[in-house]
Amino acid sequence: MPKSLPVEPSQVRKSGTLKIPEIPLNQYTRNIDVERARFGNEGLRAILHDMIVVREFETMLNSLKTMGAWEGIEYNHKGPAHLSIGQEAAVVGQAAALDPEDFIFGSHRSHGEILSKCLSAARKLDEPRLQSVMASWLDGETFEFAKRMPHSDTFSLARNFIVFGTLAEIFARKAGFNRGMGGSMHAFFTPFGSMPNNAIVGGSADIALGSALFKRINKKPGIVIANIGDASMGCGPVWEAMMMASMDQYRTLWPESAGGAPPILFNFFNNFYGMGGQTYGETMGFGVLARAGAGVNPEAMHAERVDGLDPLAVADAVLRKKKILLEGKGPVLLDTITYRISGHSPSDASSYRTKEEIEEWHKHDSIAEFSQYLLKHSIISESDLAAMRNEIHSTIFEAVKLATDESACPRADGKFIESVMYSNKKILKLEDREPEVLQAGEDNPRVQAIARRARYAFDADGKPLPKNKVYQFRDGIFEALLYHFKTDPTLAAWGEENRDWGGAFAVYRGLTEALPYPRLFNSSISEGAIVGSGVGYALSGGRAVVELMYCDFLGRAGDEIFNQASKWQAMSAGVLKMPFVIRVSIGNKYGAQHSQDWSALVAHIPGLKVYFPATPYDAKGMMHLALSGTDPVVFLESQLLYDIGEQFEKDGVPQGYYELPEGKPAVRKPGKDLTIATYGATLYRALEAARILEDKYGVSTEVLDLRFLVPFDYEPLIESVRKTGRLVLASDAVERGSFLHTIASNVQNLAFDWLDAPVAVVGSRNWITPAAEMESIYFPQPQWIVDTVHERVLPLPGHTPSSVQTAQDIARRYRAGV
Repeated sequence: MPKSLPVEPSQVRKSGTLKIPEIPLNQYTRNIDVERARFGNEGLRAILHDMIVVREFETMLNSLKTMGAWEGIEYNHKGPAHLSIGQEAAVVGQAAALDPEDFIFGSHRSHGEILSKCLSAARKLDEPRLQSVMASWLDGETFEFAKRMPHSDTFSLARNFIVFGTLAEIFARKAGFNRGMGGSMHAFFTPFGSMPNNAIVGGSADIALGSALFKRINKKPGIVIANIGDASMGCGPVWEAMMMASMDQYRTLWPESAGGAPPILFNFFNNFYGMGGQTYGETMGFGVLARAGAGVNPEAMHAERVDGLDPLAVADAVLRKKKILLEGKGPVLLDTITYRISGHSPSDASSYRTKEEIEEWHKHDSIAEFSQYLLKHSIISESDLAAMRNEIHSTIFEAVKLATDESACPRADGKFIESVMYSNKKILKLEDREPEVLQAGEDNPRVQAIARRARYAFDADGKPLPKNKVYQFRDGIFEALLYHFKTDPTLAAWGEENRDWGGAFAVYRGLTEALPYPRLFNSSISEGAIVGSGVGYALSGGRAVVELMYCDFLGRAGDEIFNQASKWQAMSAGVLKMPFVIRVSIGNKYGAQHSQDWSALVAHIPGLKVYFPATPYDAKGMMHLALSGTDPVVFLESQLLYDIGEQFEKDGVPQGYYELPEGKPAVRKPGKDLTIATYGATLYRALEAARILEDKYGVSTEVLDLRFLVPFDYEPLIESVRKTGRLVLASDAVERGSFLHTIASNVQNLAFDWLDAPVAVVGSRNWITPAAEMESIYFPQPQWIVDTVHERVLPLPGHTPSSVQTAQDIARRYRAGV
């Protein structure tokens, strides 16, 4: 919370009346002279051309989905096809106002957005650049198919490329824009500004915000549009994104040189329906969607309603709003009214709509209206229009022939899918320019404080040093972060209380002095938008580190972590990279909603890497590893460890740069009779249990710190089990569904011949986390581990258990659901 922005009670208690700005509704008036001057006759014909392309393309898809054939070509398309027949003017008008460097993010209904944005961009790129983009994409594979189709000039070749690339992607072909990994609902083509389209309703809102933050923070040209539907107004991440896009700090705290608010336009394609729910009069209460902007900021988000059946009205609105955004005065909201004549998908019989309503909208068909407008003003002739339709139909026909040919146009295999789950690149500096820093060296107060601390936890006699004199776990994370902020100019961090507060648990203390706005800033309390914007920032070309103050808040950002951060590298066939770290602290003492270890949740999701250090040395080395890579990393940090010193590396935590080998566990204590393996804070209780086992029972115990959940190298663990023949796994996660069960299962498969007893798992009780005063009966204790060894692994002579760890009690707990 910034000290520089005092809140004055005399001001906020003043009596008055709040005035809401007027919101324009469908104000555009056609003027052929103005439109000719703006677009030229060729540009106006191009708008009609692209509308027809979208209509013909989706009509073809509808025929294949509903009848299994089109124009004599038979094909069984098993995947989805959410059509936008009727909405062509809205997407084409928008694209006509945009440049290649302007980005659009869409929804599951985005075929028209891809086609129109790419066609518009192809016209605006010079010929050598256009040829280069097509020839280099996927090593030219898509382009080779485009060249097989008839073409007469560079643009018709580009049209082949765009239509075929999109269709092949929808049909899951290897020559598709994303090698079939995205399919109908996720297809995109980044070189032309068509960014990832999202199957989650409203899912593009906060991701587009992150892309706009990338443009603003890194001073990139262009704006970003989140194309979302009217039903997404009911989605939390959409509101979170609008709130975060409207934060006052862009004007009050960020320097004027930063450029102002992120250039994002929230464009609601308002077709009045969401699935089978009618937003108008049923599932929403706004009446006019544009009014929502009035609830966000004093400018009402410069909101207006636009007639999305008129491409020129849409283009005019986007051009005007683009000027506002480039001046840093956003965000903007557009309520672009349109109508899908088609159902939600080809299987939708539209039983929730009347026949009369659909017929009435047919009378307002945008392609028929715009064709007549151009004919009336002699911008196109009937014969030219017919020739245009024939040419487009021929292009789509040739694309369908190729994209449905199983032998000529194959699909990727499982080996390829596996190869794109992670990028596994090592890039310390994503752009070659000087990073913006302030006090980031020896003049930094945190750096000075750390320099006075011992980097090993014990003195020369082996006695522990006081905590305030020891280099701590939090210092390791800080040092790694500071190094990368001084190295990678694109690196930016945000989250709750990241700046003047010093970050949760003082990890970021010192970064406020080291970094200017906007490289480090506080966000709104919007966990979905915090993570989602990080996703958009990373896939646009930057590196982001965001923070969730408690692991329990993963649920607030569930979609962004489980469906977005984890999947875009694979869905892009490796085209996109995700240099993105999500710092997640795992709590204690705060009770049921702030003290849970959900490591199993993130480890379960394909596409995420999951790190969980337990020592200052590892915290620094693993953060270096995370921030030098190009994959999404969930970086788990136990709050129990933030002030702990380094107890294992006798030379202490190095001052310079180093990384840990990814996935490799570490032996913290050697032994020969029993292996205990842990992750997180449980390590230290396991070491205490090992001392009890050795001192009281003579059981030589090896203790491993797993450190990584994904990826994980089993060989060191198997090597230990080969030696000891016994394994106990322990963590602070609840036992039911613990990721340790996956490790146990794999060890029993990989090392069965060496095991002398079943692998035992010790976790927290399957309860809510109780109050701090009761945590000793909830979290694993050293005695629990010893009792587990006695009951299920190796009977200990003379041992009397103090807790119940029998197999029978495990069965009882599961019967009771606890």
